[in-house]
Amino acid sequence: MATGSITPFRPTGTASLSASTASATIALAGGGDSIVVTNTTAALAYVRFGADATLSVSVASADMPVMANSRVMLSVSRFVSHAAAILAAGSGTLLFTRGDGSFV
Repeated sequence: MATGSITPFRPTGTASLSASTASATIALAGGGDSIVVTNTTAALAYVRFGADATLSVSVASADMPVMANSRVMLSVSRFVSHAAAILAAGSGTLLFTRGDGSFV
């Protein structure tokens, strides 16, 4: 496939994280080099990814922002196994859907 080509996203698994104003971590489901982060809350979220299950992955307001009620697709290493998230306010659910592809 040519460089810059768009391929449809093919999900392989979704992990649901209960997020709040304190950092929370979850093991990711499925495999692939892309993750779609869906922020179902009315607050700004921040996310970070990690590759070592024995170490705590923590997140801060300097990490990747995900706007309220939106989603973002990110490219990750195949070694990434965990995600962490924190909300600017309140609480709610963030969905981490792993798969392959470059377009949702």
